[in-house]
Amino acid sequence: MYLRKWATPLTIGSFLVMGVTGTLMFFHLDEGLNKLLHEWAGWAMLVAVGAHVLLNWRAFQIYFKRPVALGIMVVAAGALLLSFVPVDAGGGSPVPHVMRALSDAPVEHVIAIAGVDLQEGLTRLREAGYPIEAGQAIADVAQGDRGASMTAMKSLFVP
Repeated sequence: MYLRKWATPLTIGSFLVMGVTGTLMFFHLDEGLNKLLHEWAGWAMLVAVGAHVLLNWRAFQIYFKRPVALGIMVVAAGALLLSFVPVDAGGGSPVPHVMRALSDAPVEHVIAIAGVDLQEGLTRLREAGYPIEAGQAIADVAQGDRGASMTAMKSLFVP
């Protein structure tokens, strides 16, 4: 079968990339394109593991009959579910809150915080593809897209 030629090698390759980049990210040692590569390798791994499971479906089903294997899968699924529970007991990072506040603030305030002249800031934002006027918020022009808001902020804060 055609899948056999690439499913396992892609699983191994994507695991290698995700393992190394994930470890670097965990220890805050990632640089350059590590995070981007990690995210895209995750998609490759999803495809690879899906193909691998499809190829080995009968053997895969056996794991649902083994208590230890089933227990590990249940714990993993539970951990995944718990990861969606919001937690902020005061020890979380303030960065998401700061970024949300900046995105929602009038753009002239954000430009002032960036240490840029108002007209220069508006020009940078427009050149980055954000047609914004004084009094508007970056979040409004980015239409709620956090990635777009971050790109707009980058045009102000990163020379």
